[in-house]
Amino acid sequence: MTQIPKEVPLYEQERLDDLLTHQLRIIQSDEVFSFSMDAVLLARFASVPKRGRIIDLCTGNGVIPLLLSTRTEAQIEGIEIQPRLANMAQRSVELNYLENRITIREGDLRELVQETGHGAYDALTVNPPYMPLTGGDLKLNPHQAIARHEIHCTLEEVISSSMRLLRTGGKMSMVHKPQRLGEILTLLRQYRLEPKVIRFVHPRAGMEANMVLIEALRDGKPDVRVLPPLIVYEENGEYCKEIFKIYYGSKEGRA
Repeated sequence: MTQIPKEVPLYEQERLDDLLTHQLRIIQSDEVFSFSMDAVLLARFASVPKRGRIIDLCTGNGVIPLLLSTRTEAQIEGIEIQPRLANMAQRSVELNYLENRITIREGDLRELVQETGHGAYDALTVNPPYMPLTGGDLKLNPHQAIARHEIHCTLEEVISSSMRLLRTGGKMSMVHKPQRLGEILTLLRQYRLEPKVIRFVHPRAGMEANMVLIEALRDGKPDVRVLPPLIVYEENGEYCKEIFKIYYGSKEGRA
């Protein structure tokens, strides 16, 4: 049965965008927040259970929970510290009739375990702020500064919170910058999250990676796979076949 498109309020500087899969739409704002390719790649890379509970940290406008809903029947939650972004995410959930599948929390990921208890989730995704805080960061648009820089949570706080939220055997999937890979791997092992899968993302063949996708297993044994690199653009400037498949293709994601 075809659902009637739901109307939700749009505020100043907001727009509706098509997620290009399963007729999903999302509320975006260049002034406040718009997702980028790293979120889409993470949503396809992440290992997710068929059922159970999934939490997306630093959820922004909720793009990752929306995309994950096409791959699993699990209950999905997203937590976002910025009220404006959490509200955008909640309205996007309602827009897509996903209130029974996705719950958006407004709050601090560092405090979430006090509400949920330890080991509440089977899987966790996170697209965290990439850059450490510097003095000039506060001059940016505050929404963008919080999304990009470690103003409300450091990399260590993200990883330590992830360990507490995941059950033993639960999987954490993260996208980050390759420049911080050494720090990421050290912190993951420090907090009992064993790196299991790594994949580098390159803009073009012959160029350095500008993203890295990492999967870690809570209390796993040492054994890491490095997958073939993902090249975004062909020489002619078009997306490579795999990127096309990620944006428009089947629901299975990574094997």
